This record gives sequence, structure tokens and C-alpha cells, in this order.
Amino acid sequence: MAFKRGNNMFLSLALCVLSFTEILSSVSEAQLQVGFYNTTCPSAESIVRDEVTKAVTANAALAAGLLRMHFHDCFVRGCDASVLIDSTTNNTAEKDAPPNKSLRGFEVIDNAKARLEQTCKGIVSCADILAFAARDSIVLTGGYSYKVPAGRKDGRVSVALETLGNLPPPSSDLTQLTQMFANKGFTQDEMITLSGAHTIGYSQCSSFSSRLFSFNSTMSQDPILNSTYASQLKRQCPQGSSNASLSVPIDLTSPNAFDSGYYSNLLANRGLFTSDQMLTSVNTTAVALVRQYANNSALFLSSFATAMVKMGYINVTTGSNGEIRANCRVIN
Repeated sequence: MAFKRGNNMFLSLALCVLSFTEILSSVSEAQLQVGFYNTTCPSAESIVRDEVTKAVTANAALAAGLLRMHFHDCFVRGCDASVLIDSTTNNTAEKDAPPNKSLRGFEVIDNAKARLEQTCKGIVSCADILAFAARDSIVLTGGYSYKVPAGRKDGRVSVALETLGNLPPPSSDLTQLTQMFANKGFTQDEMITLSGAHTIGYSQCSSFSSRLFSFNSTMSQDPILNSTYASQLKRQCPQGSSNASLSVPIDLTSPNAFDSGYYSNLLANRGLFTSDQMLTSVNTTAVALVRQYANNSALFLSSFATAMVKMGYINVTTGSNGEIRANCRVIN
């Protein structure tokens, strides 16, 4: 009986700890709200939108860069703008980890932050700027708009090594992708939805060249890859090229339009990354959703907007747990 009572006490303690964790999570989420800056900085969202619009008008590829930056931020330590922090002599920050070295758009966030500091000093967090900028990038390229709950604080820690195991590599298979997204609270359907971010943007050749020239020990080319598409990629990304700046559209049909073309490409075996094409590999449920999105752009755009709102809640820092950086690149 004593052993049973001990077990019951342990179980009760565990449940209390779990409940406390859930309460803390709920409190953090409750502190985010749409229109968070309506009183303290009414022009916050319009200033960010203006800077994003200017940047994307000058360089359409920056829309994908800003969207990707928000994703890479939220999947490491939560949506706390840790991806914006510069490395120091004593610390290599997230932005200098291999998965983040190709990120683009930092100057857009810097410009928005500088204007916001002039308009309402010390009010708008870098984490919220990132969330607004991602939404605006989607809208500017043809996606659906959505309201962004705000009130995040900026984190004070950024460590390059923490990107490992948190950011899915382009070589991931369906099981790995599903698990990595599940670790962040997403279902497989939501993972497939968020993968649709690849409907805009470009990729460096080095991220997928193994599919063209060194797939495995018995064949040089990934047999799943559409042969005509593979030939096109080989011309654009010649083997042995030392030009690290070579890049190609991830969605070859409409790289600057936020549409469901990405999913149509997958059905034709024209997914650029292994992690893209794996969505149609073996799982019939996954393939079914890919087909749905390919045939119903409105469904994809609506689902994507919903998933983005959810992503913006990942491990948010609020209250006294964070700060409002004066410079998004430097901890106060």
C-alpha cells in the first residue's frame, strides 16, 4: 500500500507540474492579441508593411526570404527574433549556422525597426516585426491576408548549434518531416500545408545537387525526379561549378506567386528538394492532401494562413521573460 501511495503522490505531482506548464503556455498565448499596438504604436503594422512593400517591389525574392526567416526563427527557441542576433567573438549565433547562411531580408527588418524606434521608441519587438513581415510578404505575392496576434518579446539567446535537429534539412523524408513538425505541435496535414511556403523563392544549387549527380552508390540521379526537369536543373546547376551564388526557382512555374503550383509540381515529380517530393512518396493520406491543394488553390491559401497564425505562437516569449531590442541584431 505504501508503494501505491508513493506512486499516487508522484502521479499527482507530475499532473500538477504538467498543469502548471500548460497554464504558463496558455498565459503566454493569452498575452498575444490582434491589434496589440493599437494604442501604444498605432502605425506599427503599416510601417512594417511599407518597408516590406518597398523591398519586395525592388526584389521579389525577398518575400520568400522574409517568410523563411520567420519560420527559421520560430522553429529554434520559438518566435523570439533570436535568428536576427549577430554573432560575437564569444558566440556563433543562429544566423551563422549552415541552414541560415542563405537567409535574406535582414536589412528589411533593420529598416522597419529603425523607423519604429523613431516613431514609438522601445515599443515594438523584433519578433513581432518578423511576424508582420512574413504576413505582408505572403499578401504581396498573392496569398491570403490574416490577422497577426502580437505582443511577443525578444529573446536574449541565440546559439548556432540549436538549429541542428530543429530546422528540417532538404534531404528529410516524410517520417522525419512529420516528426520534426510534431515536435513543434503540428499535425502532418499542417506540415504539408506549411511546406507550401516553397511556392515562392529560390534555392542555391548546393541544396539539391546531390539529387542530380550523386544520389547514392548505384545511381547518380534520383530516379523519382522528372527526367526533363532534372535535365533543366543540370543545365542551370552544372556539376562541379564553384559559383556558390547559382540558384533556381523552387517552384519552376510561378516562383514569385503565392499559389498552389508547388503541389502541382510535386504530382509531376518536379519537387526541387527531397523533402518536397517525399510528400508524395508513400503516405496515401499525404498524397491526398497534396492533390486537394493542387486542385483547390483557395483551400491551400486559407489553410496556410491558419497554419501561419499557429506557427506564430510557438514558444513565444512574453512579459518580463524577454525584452524589446533597440537594435534587432544586438541584445540590449
